[in-house]
Amino acid sequence: MSVPAQLGVGLISVGWMGRLHSRAYLAAAHHYPELAARATLVMAADPDEGGRQHAADALGYRQTTADYRDVLANPDVDIVSICSPNFLHHEIALATIAAGKPFWIEKPMGRGVRESSEIARGAATRGLVTSVGFNYRHAPAIAHARRLVREGAIGTVTNVRVAFMADYSADPSGALTWRFQRDRAGSGVLGDLLSHGADLAQFVVGRITSVTAMTETFIAERPLPRANAASHFSKGDDSDPKGLVENEDYAALLARFDGGAVGVLESSRVAVGPRAEYALEVYGTKGSLRWDFQRMNELQLADGGSGYRTMMMAPDNGEFARFQPGAGTGMGFDDLKTIEAYLFLRSVLENRQLAPSAADAWSAAEVVDAAVRSAASGKWVDVPDVDGPTTYDAALEGSSRR
Repeated sequence: MSVPAQLGVGLISVGWMGRLHSRAYLAAAHHYPELAARATLVMAADPDEGGRQHAADALGYRQTTADYRDVLANPDVDIVSICSPNFLHHEIALATIAAGKPFWIEKPMGRGVRESSEIARGAATRGLVTSVGFNYRHAPAIAHARRLVREGAIGTVTNVRVAFMADYSADPSGALTWRFQRDRAGSGVLGDLLSHGADLAQFVVGRITSVTAMTETFIAERPLPRANAASHFSKGDDSDPKGLVENEDYAALLARFDGGAVGVLESSRVAVGPRAEYALEVYGTKGSLRWDFQRMNELQLADGGSGYRTMMMAPDNGEFARFQPGAGTGMGFDDLKTIEAYLFLRSVLENRQLAPSAADAWSAAEVVDAAVRSAASGKWVDVPDVDGPTTYDAALEGSSRR
C-alpha cells in the first residue's frame, strides 16, 4: 500500500473557526482514508500570543508567527485556511492568490461584491481551486433534498422559504465589535447569515435572479468594546460608552429564481427565542420538503396526500455513512466542516472544483448586494450572474463513497 502524500496547511487566524479548520483537516484522514494525501499542520499565524500558543500546544502546528505573510512565504505550506475577520479577507486572499496557493476561506468572503468578485476572479485567473465555508449545504439531509428537487420528486418547484433566525446579538449589552461596523464587516445579518440562506436556496433550487428587500436595525447603539473583545458574544454594561450600529439586524427578501419559482428569505441576528433556526422549505407541484439545522439529521418530506413524514438520515444520504453506521445516530456541526475539508483537499488533489467555490461566494454576495440596493430604493433589483466556476448548479455527483 502506497504512503499518502502530504499537503502542508497554513492557517491564518487561530480563533474558533481556525481551530475548527485545523481539526477538520485531521479528521478528514479518518473519515476519508482513501484520500491520496494527508493534511499536515505546518504554520499558523495570529497576532495574539495566546492564539499562537494554542496552535502549537493544542493543535500541533510545527511553527507559529504573528505575521500571515510568513505563512504564505513558507515553502512547506501548500494550502491556506483564511479564518480572519471579514475586513482582512480581501487583503489576505489576494496575497494568497499572488503566492499561488489554493485557499479555504470563511464567508462572507468579502465585505461586498467588489471584494468578492476580485477574490473569485483572481483565483480563477491563477487557476486555483478554492473552498468557502458554506457548511450547511454539506448536511446529508440537504444533499438528499437537492437530489429530490433536481430529479423532480416534488414536481416543478413553485416557491421556496428560507429563514435564518438567531439570537447571538439579541442582548443589547453585546459589545459593538467589528461585526456591527460597515467598513469592517460590510453588511450585517445579510452577509453573516442570509448569505448562507441564499447559498442553500441556490444549491437546492437554482440561481436567484432578482430580489426586493427590506432591512432594519432594532438595536441602534451598543457598548463600545473593552480590550480584547472580538467575538459577537463579548459583553459590556450600562456604564460603558455607546457607539452606533452601522449595519442591519434584520432582513427580509422576496426573490425570483431562474426556473420560475419565487421565494421568501428572512434573517435576524436579534431574534429572541431561536438559537440557530436555519430552515429551508421547498414547495412543488407534487410535494414539498422541510429542513431545519436544529434537527440537522432529519428531513420532512410530503410526496403524497398524507402530509409530512420525517426521514431520519441514513448511510445512503450524502456523506452520512462516513460518520455514522445507521439512522438515528446523528452527525454534528463539526462533521460538516470535515466534509468541507475533504472536498477542499480532493479539489486540490484532482485540480477541479468540488468544494463550494469563491465564485459561489461571489454569487451569494451579488444576492446580498442586490438586497442592500433594493432596501435603499424600495424596488426590485436584478441579481447579476457571475462568470466563475460555481458549484451550486453543477451536475449531481452522488456520494463520494468508494
